[in-house]
Amino acid sequence: MASTFHAPDWAEYRMEYGKPHETLEPIAAEVRIVDQALAALRDHGILPHTDYDKDRMLAHRDAVRELFDIPWTAISPRVQRLLYAINAIARPENMLAAGIFCGNTFISNAGAAVGPGACYRAGQLIGIEIDRERADLAARNVGKMDHTGVASIVCEDAVKTATDFAGPIHLLYLDADGDQERGKGIYLDILEAAYDRIPPGGIVIAHNSRNCAERLKPYLDFVRDPNNMSASLNVVIDPEGVEISRK
Repeated sequence: MASTFHAPDWAEYRMEYGKPHETLEPIAAEVRIVDQALAALRDHGILPHTDYDKDRMLAHRDAVRELFDIPWTAISPRVQRLLYAINAIARPENMLAAGIFCGNTFISNAGAAVGPGACYRAGQLIGIEIDRERADLAARNVGKMDHTGVASIVCEDAVKTATDFAGPIHLLYLDADGDQERGKGIYLDILEAAYDRIPPGGIVIAHNSRNCAERLKPYLDFVRDPNNMSASLNVVIDPEGVEISRK
C-alpha cells in the first residue's frame, strides 16, 4: 500500500492554471499545510528535518512574480513552497529537473540556491525542456533571476540528459511528458537513466502523482519498492499530488 499524506482540503484547494500568482489562502494556512507535509517527509526518513527560511521563500516568490513570464502553470502556491523547502532542506549540489515548460517548475526547486531565495551554494542545476520555444522562454526567465550560471536550461530529451550527466544527481525532479503512448509514463525511463548516479540519500520528486496515478503506475510501483528506494511518500496537498522518494 502506498504511504500518503493528505491535506484535509486537498480536493477543494484548486488554482486556475492561467493565474499563476493568485492567492488561494492566507499565508499562515499555506505554511501550516506545507509544514505538516514536511513533518510527514521527515517522519518517513525522506528529509532530515523541516526547517527552512520562510522569509527567503517569500522573497523567491516575489521575484518569480516580478520577473517570470508564466503563460500557465499547474504548480500551486502550496507545491511551490514545498519544492522550495525540500531543496532548502536537502541542499542538493546537483539537481536535474525534467519537463520545465517556462521554467517555473525548475525555479521552484532551484530558487533555494539562486536568486533572492538562495540559502546555499549549488554545483549544477539543470532544467530540461524538449520543446525549443519553451526552453528559450525558460532560459530567459531563469536568466533574469540567476546571474551566476549555476542554473542552466538545456533543450533536449531528458532521458539523454540523465544518461549523459557525468556527476552524481542529488535531486531529480520529474514533470515531463513523453509521446502520446507514454505520456507521464516517461518518468520511469528518466529515473532509470539517472538511477545509477543518484547516491544514497538522493531525492526524486514526481509531479502529478495523484491526477496521473494510472499512467504513472509502473513508476510509482518502482519507487515504492524498498529494493529500489529506501522510502517514498505521496504528498497530496492539491489535486495534482507529488510523490517524493529517497534512495
